[in-house]
Amino acid sequence: MPLKASPEDQAVLLELQAIDTKLQQLAHRANSLPEIATIETLTAEAEEARLASVGDSGALEDARIELKRVESDVEVVEARIARDLGRLDTTSSVKDVAGLETELAALRKRQSDLEDIQLAVMERVEELEARARATSEEHEALRARIAEAESARDAALAIINGEREHAAANRSVITGKLPVELVALYERQRERYGAGASLLQGGVSSASGVKLNENDMAAIRAAAPDDVVLCPDSNAILVRTSESGI
Repeated sequence: MPLKASPEDQAVLLELQAIDTKLQQLAHRANSLPEIATIETLTAEAEEARLASVGDSGALEDARIELKRVESDVEVVEARIARDLGRLDTTSSVKDVAGLETELAALRKRQSDLEDIQLAVMERVEELEARARATSEEHEALRARIAEAESARDAALAIINGEREHAAANRSVITGKLPVELVALYERQRERYGAGASLLQGGVSSASGVKLNENDMAAIRAAAPDDVVLCPDSNAILVRTSESGI
């Protein structure tokens, strides 16, 4: 035996379908916010900047360690030069003087070479400091932009969620006034086929946008007003009105 429901209750299903359509649209809006794509793009860029910053910081630390090592070598050479100069001032041995002068010449050459290296490393440290500072600032700037985009996303979602809560509340009121069996059939058809109710207007089903053929229309005309009829194309509950063309 076909399900029975008053034409008035069946017509209310169109309100329910409109709410469900709006809920679907709201869900699509929530998932398609431009801020979401912006956040994804900025997050990828921020990760690249973070890795670059880590690499630059590592290179800077290595350069600073190298600079300390060179500075230590310079200090050692300077100490040896100072020691040899002191010994040179106190010795009267020609042989010792010759030996000290030879060693001092070698030490001064070593000192000059180390100072050249030290200068080069110092310049590299300065360059790396500037680069590390730039990549760090870029990373922080991207994080700030992400925070702004997240704030904009959350604000947009708050509006959507407010609309969703309002629609859900209206839906609950509507379903509470309809027969349980009619709502159950509506929910089942909507879950299976995408639409739970369809308006028949001028012989066209709104859920499918298709004009029903004469055999289907004849069967619909033969149905009692309180018979619950399913659309042959969309499988949604077909709501008949004075504009249905029957």
